[in-house]
Amino acid sequence: MAGKPNIRFSGYTDAWEQRKFGNFTELKSASRVHKDEWTSEGVPFYRSSDVMSAINGTQNEKAFISEELYEKLSSVSGKLEKGDVLVTGGGSVGNPYIVPDNKPLYTKDADLLWIKNQGRFDAYFIYEFFFSPTFRKYLESISHVGTIAHYTITQLTETPVSLPSLEEQKKVGDYFRSIDNLITLHQRKCDETKELKKYMLQKMFPKNGETKPEIRFAGFTGDWEQRKFSDVVEIGSGMDYKHLGEGDIPVYGTGGYMLSVDAALSEEKDAIGIGRKGTIDKPYILRAPFWTVDTLFYCIPKDGYDLDFTSCLFQNIDWKKKDESTGVPSLSKVIINNVETAAPSYEEQRKIGDYFKGIDNLITLHQRKCDETKELKKYMLQNMFPQN
Repeated sequence: MAGKPNIRFSGYTDAWEQRKFGNFTELKSASRVHKDEWTSEGVPFYRSSDVMSAINGTQNEKAFISEELYEKLSSVSGKLEKGDVLVTGGGSVGNPYIVPDNKPLYTKDADLLWIKNQGRFDAYFIYEFFFSPTFRKYLESISHVGTIAHYTITQLTETPVSLPSLEEQKKVGDYFRSIDNLITLHQRKCDETKELKKYMLQKMFPKNGETKPEIRFAGFTGDWEQRKFSDVVEIGSGMDYKHLGEGDIPVYGTGGYMLSVDAALSEEKDAIGIGRKGTIDKPYILRAPFWTVDTLFYCIPKDGYDLDFTSCLFQNIDWKKKDESTGVPSLSKVIINNVETAAPSYEEQRKIGDYFKGIDNLITLHQRKCDETKELKKYMLQNMFPQN
């Protein structure tokens, strides 16, 4: 059965041809490599975890095999080439990886399925097909339990895929490559800004036992005064909200916004929320009016303390080290109040607070752009591949 996508590039009108992977290209699986044959260096040995790390932009523990073993096994199974596509057959199944070059690379046998290119398809088009709702629905249909533990070469052989001309494949592939590059760019900017914030939190606040930070704004030279958190904030306890009616006042928990009600614990004063139980190391600003659940303290800065600066004080504490529980991580008002800190003049606080507010706004901006681009990709995957 042939079909057409809802969205396509101008100049292309022909129906896409539905094929099965086993009918239009060669599918292979590597020869078996035993774990005792892995080495600490040599030819990279890819498993499903390597593919998932590439997709998610994370690091995993690498494995290798010797060049001698690689040559021996490749003489039987063949060698991976630039543009071939690998698909995970174990773990998180059905996820793709494009072989980037002709450098030696070997794969775990049933863990990764090998789609040879040989000029028969555009690699990025096939790569994106595996993320499309069309393929994901098919993957669910061949699973008996909603998730599938293995995706075999036999199942890949029978997997249907709708193919346009190579020329149109390349246009679709290039389009999704540009979207992926944008997502990577925004995520990198977000991560870099988070690293900048982490660095400046270390440098713009005095180290333990010191009275001055390494970096500060011009015109400020005096020592910071030692304080306890009991000097800086008034701690309020969250409460159950189930007796309240619907309204427009947000309720917050340790994970953020939950719902809205018709009453507030703090009508006018902003605060910093920090977990009493559960997640205790993710403090964040609460804008009044608000309500907090009983697992979230709200800490209102006292006179002479800037909200954004005080938020930085909370972020600079390793709260997990303050946990004295033997089970679920927990904090108490006593523990928080006794934590020692330091503060400069209110004027310097304001400058520091405004600086970190600007960094937080940048982080939010880059994350929003990243999320919006991901949503665009999701929409286009739904509409640029025919629904079988």
